[in-house]
Amino acid sequence: MTEELGPRIEGAWRRSDLLFSLVAETALYERPIRLRQPLIFYLGHLPAFAWNQVGAGALGRARFRADFDRLFERGIDPPDTGDGPDDRLAWPQVGEVRAYGERVRSELRPVLDDVRLRSTLLMLLEHELMHHETLLYMLIRLPHSTKRAPRGLPPLVFDGAAPRQRVRIPEGRVELGAERGSLPFGWDNEFPACVESVPAFTIDSTAVRNRDFLEFVTAGGYEQRKLWSEEAWEWKLRRDHHVPSFWNATPDGWTCRTLFADVSLEQALDWPVYTTWAEASAFALFLGRRLPTEAEFHRAAYTTPAGERRLHPWGDEEPRAEDANVGFRAWAPRPVGGSPCGASAWGVLDLVGNGWDWTSTPFAPFPGFEPMPTYRGYSADFFDGRHFVMLGGSFATDDALLRRSFRNWYQPLYPYVFAQFRCVSSD
Repeated sequence: MTEELGPRIEGAWRRSDLLFSLVAETALYERPIRLRQPLIFYLGHLPAFAWNQVGAGALGRARFRADFDRLFERGIDPPDTGDGPDDRLAWPQVGEVRAYGERVRSELRPVLDDVRLRSTLLMLLEHELMHHETLLYMLIRLPHSTKRAPRGLPPLVFDGAAPRQRVRIPEGRVELGAERGSLPFGWDNEFPACVESVPAFTIDSTAVRNRDFLEFVTAGGYEQRKLWSEEAWEWKLRRDHHVPSFWNATPDGWTCRTLFADVSLEQALDWPVYTTWAEASAFALFLGRRLPTEAEFHRAAYTTPAGERRLHPWGDEEPRAEDANVGFRAWAPRPVGGSPCGASAWGVLDLVGNGWDWTSTPFAPFPGFEPMPTYRGYSADFFDGRHFVMLGGSFATDDALLRRSFRNWYQPLYPYVFAQFRCVSSD
């Protein structure tokens, strides 16, 4: 029996409303990350995507706010020039945008369980869920005075980290991606499946934590030119960037940024450190190691010593709270290795949850790639050699996006994602 999508989409809409409700209305015109649009854009973008893909797209219905359909159509980030449409007068009033969103929802509710639209509706759902994480890493950059915590917010956890070990994984084969028709829905970059042989390698059992990275900082890692590419070195100098962007210097010492308060870095030393790809690569090189490839991550996460293949690192069961810190269960990172039930068959921890894992693999199509007919630029616009694959998921990644073939990607100098990393070495 096919699962009804209506309740799942309504649930995603409720979470969208919750996230926007955490922000003071005046702050919706803020642009907390210069590389992204103001928050008001995303309030309109989510319903605009739904209407453009389903209402006007799949159903061919007449447009009732064609200006909003265009204005909020696609979230291409503006260049990092220091300029941009920050003037609130350049954007519609919040009430207008909310009314547009409510109209879109009311128009689409009668078709949310139409089996003929299932693929398009699943795309709508996943698009909404992915933007929840985007919104969260934007909201974390707003002043805390402009936000309020949701009811029932879990307390931050600082204890329970597992020791980092080095795990040797023998050579073997992995299947990346998925066969067309094997999933209820997948984005175009997930297809088709392809098999790769992976030489033996050794991988950290846990992600690098803040305490490890603090040693790199105090040892002068940011000043060692040999650890950085030319582009990363120039970026670092231009921004005077010498610690991860989730750390802040205060008169009382370093703090670590969370959504509703900053905590002492001393408290958060066992949390995973969130960095750019460039910082992660520099740290790995500092230790004489490197970041894992996409295929190595899959080998560590989804295969077993017996040659079997799992849907998730812990097995084929859907994620539980004890398996992984995902799905807004904590609203924050937790100590690395704190979910031992979620270990892979090789004993590697946190391969899903807490933070996206950087890989050394440039984001590129699998052989036989075909763009989505209704969203041709979704992946293809980023096959430029300047984005790197991220795998696994963070504390803000919805359970629905934890499938083995799901791929995320970002540029190497983008510092805002909940992105952890671990080191590997070749045998």
